[in-house]
Amino acid sequence: MSDLLLRLADEPRLLLPRWSDSIWEETRRTWIERLELPESVAESRIRAAQTAFPEADVTGFESLIDRCANHPEDRHVLAAAIHARADAIVTFNVKDFPAVALDPWGVEAVHPSALLLLLYDLDPGVVTNVLHAMAGKAKRTMPEMLGRLAWCVEPFIKHIAAEQAIEIPDVPPRDWRRAP
Repeated sequence: MSDLLLRLADEPRLLLPRWSDSIWEETRRTWIERLELPESVAESRIRAAQTAFPEADVTGFESLIDRCANHPEDRHVLAAAIHARADAIVTFNVKDFPAVALDPWGVEAVHPSALLLLLYDLDPGVVTNVLHAMAGKAKRTMPEMLGRLAWCVEPFIKHIAAEQAIEIPDVPPRDWRRAP
């Protein structure tokens, strides 16, 4: 999922990522503790993203944290977004970013599936090409790649499948790491 978003931030750029060290630390913990990625893989992914998009790093936002009214554990995310003048926070955890806390800052919380649907509507060719490139790199078919992404961005995947007449296989997470 993160690979897809980062590829869409590459040329031709459909989005501009923004993050902070604290956001990366939270992401790292999620990858290791919840998704059970090896620590070396998590660290490698973080380094690769930071190297590819050095302009994405947000610093100097800490003074805004206390002024944020969203969930206390995610105030650093909103503060970084405000400081970076971001339009949206892309998160699976939309409930921790209620509109009442975001509206005063001109920021919205967007589920990754909603963002991907928007980007696909803006430029279906770029999004489709990125998905094909991901499938090729993983030595998988396009349906397999979409099946792997369906668990986290199902509305987007269903839209792509319908648009391109692709039947999506059920790919359980335990099978994601199988040899191609």
